[in-house]
Amino acid sequence: MSTYKMVCPHCASRMRIRTSEGRHIFLRVAYLQCTTEACGWSVRAEFEMTHELSPSGMPNPEVRLPRADCDLRRAALKPVEPAVALAETD
Repeated sequence: MSTYKMVCPHCASRMRIRTSEGRHIFLRVAYLQCTTEACGWSVRAEFEMTHELSPSGMPNPEVRLPRADCDLRRAALKPVEPAVALAETD
């Protein structure tokens, strides 16, 4: 299982999601906090699904997102540099 990890832009430590709430089928609002006690930075974030990269094998007729164009699909396949990445997967 992969997990979404955010990095604090102030001290480069991991951030944890303190709480989150669904606002819409495609939008989740999360409240994050830096895990370094001396830093303690906290922030509100929004995670939004914006484009379909590949179709579902079990489509829900209520799910309608614009199809991603070639450039966006190609960008999703590029490896991300860990030093500049805001998110990583295990």
